[in-house]
Amino acid sequence: MANSHSLLAMTQQLQYLDRPGGRIAYTVTGTGPLVVAVPGMGDLRSAYDDLAPALVAAGYRVAVTDLRGHGDSDTTFPAYGDVETGWDVLALVEHLGGPAVLVGNSMGAAASAWAAAERPDAVRGLVLLGPFLREPEASGTRRAMNRLLYRAALAGGWGAGFWARFYRSLNAGRTSPRLDAHVAEIRAALRRPGHLAALRNLALQLDHDPVTARLGDVDTPTLALLGAVDPDYPDPAAEADWIRSVMRARVELVDECGHYPQHQRPDVVVPAVLDHLAALPSARA
Repeated sequence: MANSHSLLAMTQQLQYLDRPGGRIAYTVTGTGPLVVAVPGMGDLRSAYDDLAPALVAAGYRVAVTDLRGHGDSDTTFPAYGDVETGWDVLALVEHLGGPAVLVGNSMGAAASAWAAAERPDAVRGLVLLGPFLREPEASGTRRAMNRLLYRAALAGGWGAGFWARFYRSLNAGRTSPRLDAHVAEIRAALRRPGHLAALRNLALQLDHDPVTARLGDVDTPTLALLGAVDPDYPDPAAEADWIRSVMRARVELVDECGHYPQHQRPDVVVPAVLDHLAALPSARA
């Protein structure tokens, strides 16, 4: 994996896609059927540095994007969320000549599922990793309190450190040997002008309800992998059962894994994703 990772890093070229309000950063590597990978909130393209090289080696063209206001994308966007990200992803698929398989983690999974419901012609497969497909069960008062917490925590000189600690806490179970370096990269990115404010805006605007309402419309072959000890779910097994009940998806729990299966258990995720992609109807390269 180290050799393929090094090869991927050498062949990547940062590119930008113009969108209303700013530019989305992405890289493309490899040749073959298109796969577009979308990180979660507060994460970076390098979240896929274990999975993307394996996909390229297997004969896929892999695009990895930064969310609005994250990584190398602009921080000038007026709106953030699942639907906004979904439109960005669909625009990237169209720009690169889809259809594509969408791979999404956390809110990136929600945006990918929404995109599949909105444009089934553009999405020929889905891989949902640690997916956030609905709002946590909480009262309106609790939701408002959570937003106040985000407003306070993601502000000032402590915001980047807060998010770095929170991100690390979601890596329950096995941790990647890259975790320290990845968290340091996230923290450094959030210290760039405008990035912490963009993360705070996303946290305050994020609402998964529009995605939940569209899950029954998703007819795309879907693989969902959830960490068996993911702290973001009150009960990961119950969340897996719920996803099975609302989507036509193959859903699996990944042992000793938290919120970032592609990071924490590439030994499980890589073969599962490759098997899922191989079983999809053929697409033009």
